[in-house]
Amino acid sequence: MAKDIEAAAAPEGGEYTAKDYSDPPPAPLIDAEELTKWSLYRAVIAEFVATLLFLYITVATVIGYKHQTDAAASGPDAACGGVGVLGIAWAFGGMIFILVYCTAGVSGGHINPAVTLGLFLARKVSLVRALLYIIAQCLGAICGVGLVKGFQSAYFVRYGGGANELSDGYSKGTGLAAEIIGTFVLVYTVFSATDPKRSARDSHVPVLAPLPIGFAVFMVHLATIPITGTGINPARSFGAAVIYNNDKAWDDHWIFWVGPFIGAAIAAAYHQYVLRASAAKLGSSASFSR
Repeated sequence: MAKDIEAAAAPEGGEYTAKDYSDPPPAPLIDAEELTKWSLYRAVIAEFVATLLFLYITVATVIGYKHQTDAAASGPDAACGGVGVLGIAWAFGGMIFILVYCTAGVSGGHINPAVTLGLFLARKVSLVRALLYIIAQCLGAICGVGLVKGFQSAYFVRYGGGANELSDGYSKGTGLAAEIIGTFVLVYTVFSATDPKRSARDSHVPVLAPLPIGFAVFMVHLATIPITGTGINPARSFGAAVIYNNDKAWDDHWIFWVGPFIGAAIAAAYHQYVLRASAAKLGSSASFSR
């Protein structure tokens, strides 16, 4: 178990005592015993419900915005209506903030197969849990988009079903790169916000952890909505593609799995082997500050 030693001031001041931070042990690759525990299934249900709610609110926001800005439906001033790209980005980032806050204590608040993959590669979750989470997230996404279609059937197909597609004028390579970088930002933020060393040092961090994660989603959407509509979440892209079921959406769909998974893997490697584990392998991060 890797340990980092850091000097901390004693309550009286003037004297310093050593404070050590221990990383939790790595999760087993395959934990069959986990399948017998209710806590696993409770977490899977939480991931399903959270992803359902996430897709329902966000895709409904996208459909509503496109309807409000459709001149044929809303009149000549339609271009000035709706929440705009900024509002869509806030919808995605805000829902992630809310849902991570609500589910972090139950499932960890992944709500995204790319996040789950990154945490699996870092040995934060077992393979069994990761696979069940990803299945639950994809099913939740399908159900969430299905609710949007059921409630807004007149507009769903007309306005693209909230599906991710590569925008005109951009190559597939550009779209892939945008998804890789965007997911890297998100997963890197997840690792940083939930780092056990930071949590031990600052007691308020676990409470605030959902905030930077939500902001990361918000900022990435501002940058990549014009390129891909912003995936960075394979379940989000998959649920919309299944319900919308359009050839263009399926043709581009691989980008929204490959890109996020590559970005998540790079973020996990960067955090684990550059920022955290490299110092442990050399003995202690304290040695670099002396």
